[in-house]
Amino acid sequence: MLNKTISRRSVLQLIGITAGVSVVEKAESSIPKLSAKENPAFTFCLNMATIRGHKLGFVKELETASAAGFHSVEIWIDSFNEYLTKGGTITDTKKRLNDLGLKIENSISFNKWIVDDATTRKNGLEQMKKEMGVLAELGCKRLAATGEGATTGNVPEFNTIAERYRAILELGDASGVVPQLEMWGFMKNMSNVAEVLYIAMKSGHPSARILLDIFHLYRGNSSVDTLPLMDPSAVEMLHMNDYPATLSSDVITDADRIYPGDGVAPLKRILRILGKRDKPLVLSTELFNQAYYRQDALLVAKTSLSKLKAVVAAL
Repeated sequence: MLNKTISRRSVLQLIGITAGVSVVEKAESSIPKLSAKENPAFTFCLNMATIRGHKLGFVKELETASAAGFHSVEIWIDSFNEYLTKGGTITDTKKRLNDLGLKIENSISFNKWIVDDATTRKNGLEQMKKEMGVLAELGCKRLAATGEGATTGNVPEFNTIAERYRAILELGDASGVVPQLEMWGFMKNMSNVAEVLYIAMKSGHPSARILLDIFHLYRGNSSVDTLPLMDPSAVEMLHMNDYPATLSSDVITDADRIYPGDGVAPLKRILRILGKRDKPLVLSTELFNQAYYRQDALLVAKTSLSKLKAVVAAL
């Protein structure tokens, strides 16, 4: 059994991801604002979770995102698979994406690649490989590597997760689709930035990346004060949302997510830190709010885009 405890050497390796870092920028005022020239460094994206409760179906989800003004989306594999079972095709999907002016930035899937049960893990890897092949045909270069199946009970140790993360990264080498290690604030051993960054680094694979989320940063008690220790290139996509001041991190749920900018999350600090990069950071609104699901889907999508633009404009 590999040791669960992160050693002093590993911690030094972890914080050493940015060479020469010696001082943490703690105060918001110490984080320089992005200049206008640097600030097309964000891509606005809609995660279909935001309109998932409307039960539109895959095609209508794409059409709604496009009509709202988005050019990038995150799809959910189950919605896409349902579309395929009803007669949809990859060829038709590619044409629709082109006609709607959309690019799939990432796919949300829940394959059990972490779990200890060898048979379950093997099936999860096989399904993930199949999905990667389809995503590559659609022009999508990312897949969310979630902690599905290992959120309760005996969760694997850090180094074991790192080994298994490397295995799915190697699966992606053939297709060019990179699994992004997704942090869940409620999950043991993958609940905060330090943990997922350690796992990604320990995998030893050059394509390793982590997928962060404003809600989960709060839910897992990740400190924004030490976020500057991480090289922003480790994050290609950030799930955008917000949370109210009335709910503590130990009781807040996914359903409590609100539009970015409508709550108390330190969005400016986070974006100024993660926005220091040489290519655009994908900002993808991911909400599961029942009140929004009762509104018109196009209105929700349009509001999501306007909220993202307002947050970036305020940097």
